[in-house]
Amino acid sequence: MARECQHLRRKSVSVFQSILSNKQEELLKAERNWLADLQVILAKLSAGEDDHATLKQSIRQLDELFLLVVVGEFNAGKSAFINALLGQTLLKEGVTPTTAEVNILKYGETSRRQVIEPHLHAIFEPVEILRHINIVDTPGTNAIIQEHQTITEEFVPRADLVLFITSADRPFTESERQFLTQIKDWGKKVVIVVNKIDIFETEDELQQVMDFVRRNTVSLLDMETQIFPVSARKALRAKQGNPAEWADSRFEPLEQFIHDVLDETERVRLKFLNPLGVGNRLLTHYLEITNNRLALLADDFKMLDDIERQLELYREDMTRDFKFRLADVDNVLFEMEKRGNAYFDETLRLPRVLDLLNRDRIKREFELQVVADTPVAIEHRVNELIDWLVNADLQQWQSITSHLEQRKKEHAERIIGDVGSAFRYDRDHLIDSVGRTAQRVVESYDKVHEAQQIAEGAQRAVAQSAMVEVGAIGLGAVVTAIATTAAADATGILAASVVAALGLFIIPAKRRSAKKDFAERIAELRANLVNSLTTQFDKELKNSLQRIDETIAPYTRFIRAERAKLEESKTELTESQKIYGQLRAEIENLANDE
Repeated sequence: MARECQHLRRKSVSVFQSILSNKQEELLKAERNWLADLQVILAKLSAGEDDHATLKQSIRQLDELFLLVVVGEFNAGKSAFINALLGQTLLKEGVTPTTAEVNILKYGETSRRQVIEPHLHAIFEPVEILRHINIVDTPGTNAIIQEHQTITEEFVPRADLVLFITSADRPFTESERQFLTQIKDWGKKVVIVVNKIDIFETEDELQQVMDFVRRNTVSLLDMETQIFPVSARKALRAKQGNPAEWADSRFEPLEQFIHDVLDETERVRLKFLNPLGVGNRLLTHYLEITNNRLALLADDFKMLDDIERQLELYREDMTRDFKFRLADVDNVLFEMEKRGNAYFDETLRLPRVLDLLNRDRIKREFELQVVADTPVAIEHRVNELIDWLVNADLQQWQSITSHLEQRKKEHAERIIGDVGSAFRYDRDHLIDSVGRTAQRVVESYDKVHEAQQIAEGAQRAVAQSAMVEVGAIGLGAVVTAIATTAAADATGILAASVVAALGLFIIPAKRRSAKKDFAERIAELRANLVNSLTTQFDKELKNSLQRIDETIAPYTRFIRAERAKLEESKTELTESQKIYGQLRAEIENLANDE
């Protein structure tokens, strides 16, 4: 009986070769290069530290022994299954969660335990099969202690082959289904083991469970996979001295499968596929993130385009409306010019020769009849123009603030895919910062101060162009000074002796000359005023648009730079996917090349 039990244990062992063929060496080199390039791409995308660590660990796995990872819910019989596979009671078994860490069983000349990390232990045993593969016992999922499930989930990416243990008395629970989906996402080869079949009284009961598991496996994995019903407890008893229970344990087909699957070629194939699957899972995940980020930025660009179009329309509308408002100012001067011509016709005639000799009187009459309310009217029209400009500027700031607030609201309400926490924080922080800046401008906007600044600028410009010293007086006073200077020049040069001798001839000529000179002065005043106001308007409009541009510039620079970077990363990820497909096809064909 002892010889028979020893024979059963030896059936669990297969001889593995460790030398790679030239083709396998080339594939290994190509895969390492692909994984290294993927690390660079993920670094550009600011991938999470956990993802970087997972990929690095998966790359290191290429140089380690084949890793057979056993997973399942607590009390599914994982530890019992491993004990049966090895033919020895090496792991503690129980109906409550007994495994609190990942245990890697490795070959060792003596039995010992080594703590690699707080939740990762290595158990060394002198068991022959462990010379060629490492077997991993994981904490049970769906346990009361949530940390156990987290530990197992984080270890799964390292597996070369996953044996998924489910209990025959509660097969494929909801938590098992969810966990199996996660394993699938990592691209792992999965074998389903239905344990504890010794609870069934009839073959029909077992068959019902097997059909149920098979249907759910196809549904979850989108493919058929091997499913083995076993009784680990009977298998262990058979190997430890009761061979009569071996047939009932149904363990032999599973051991034969492991023996066949883990021959040298298949072991290499699965070993190569492990980091490839991990890399592809991360690649797919970050390609989705990249597409989500680009979609988000596309909406941001649309908003910026809307703002740019709005600002361009604002510039065009303001320029057009300014010309109409400037015409109101021009009409005031036109009316004054008409009154001036009428005044000269009435004043510069022979019956009023004596009046013309009184310069002060003529000046007072001119100011009263010609200049009249022109200074007040000019200042009123210019102030209306300035108020219009200031209000339009404020409305633009309010519009920009509204755009940014609306974008934040749309983003908050819209359900979007994962874009990465760092990217989301940077973008949201920038939108908030720009929005706060624009809001502060709106809240602190001093329309009186802004209008005063523009008015003083217009006054200085008109005075400088007309070479009039005005000091602190207003724009209307500038107009009065220019107009009355023209009147004095036109009417104050007649001498009594000249009038006595040549009055009949000089006065008509002087009237024509005065009207001509006055028209030229008014035309010059009009040109100076229009040019000065236009220059000031252009300056203020440019400053207004520039302030808005400078406020949103950080946001604009961010999304332009991010889009360029993301489009480059998307190209790299897409190309990496193509290389993944080629590598996977070559690895899958390794068995055919033998």
